Amino acid sequence: MLRPWWIGMLLFALVVAGVFAWLGQWQLGRAIDTNPPPPGITEDVRPIADVVAPGTYLPEPLVGQKVDVAGTFVAGDFLVVSSRFNGGDEGYWVTGQLRVDPATPAGEEGQIPDPTSLAVAIGWTPTRAVAEAAASSLNSDPGSDDLAAVELTGRLISDEGPALPPKGAPATEMTRMSPAALLSWWHDTDGLNVYRPYLVADGGDTLRDGLVPIDSPAPEEGSNVNWLNVFYAVEWAIFAGFAFYMWYRLARDAWEKELEELEERGPAA
Repeated sequence: MLRPWWIGMLLFALVVAGVFAWLGQWQLGRAIDTNPPPPGITEDVRPIADVVAPGTYLPEPLVGQKVDVAGTFVAGDFLVVSSRFNGGDEGYWVTGQLRVDPATPAGEEGQIPDPTSLAVAIGWTPTRAVAEAAASSLNSDPGSDDLAAVELTGRLISDEGPALPPKGAPATEMTRMSPAALLSWWHDTDGLNVYRPYLVADGGDTLRDGLVPIDSPAPEEGSNVNWLNVFYAVEWAIFAGFAFYMWYRLARDAWEKELEELEERGPAA
């Protein structure tokens, strides 16, 4: 083990272990958020322009953030999304395309481009018939005072992603709230900018024909410790120890092999 080759291999193992130890320390540093969002920050209503820009993902600390937004609903784009739960009861959402008011002031994320749309979950009902009737009513009367120009307050939620319809369901069936999926059914989408998250509206004048406000509680306060990063840090520490073990195991095997060769030559000598 004291031969130049194995001393060099030991130095190499020290370098490898040092790199692994640095990676473990880096992961551990990322595991603890030293500047977590203040408790209840999502309940402070903020302009949507200050929270997220069209086409960008909603940062994790801002999922569930309450925002306000102004705009007009687009005729013919009130659609039904199934498999929606409200207080434990399964039912349906009626959704709409809100064309955001181009006069909305610029926020921290910059000026909102024109045209820009936001998917809005308007209300919930336990039966499909009521949901389809409400959507039809909204589609047939898009110019009423409560739809011509609205100011909505609600909670921003990340896109759930599109999904195939259940087996035996119509091809038009939507079971997830996904602006990407809704966009394929919307009208007047040439050059349209779309928000990736959607808005769960608090209710208001758009609720009609049996719709009730959607139950959207505040998100639970998360821990400021990311346990996945802690697990990665432990893994890097194990890898560092394994580098020393490999050196020891290889050096010991070479030493034992030399002893066996000496023992075999001993009697003959």
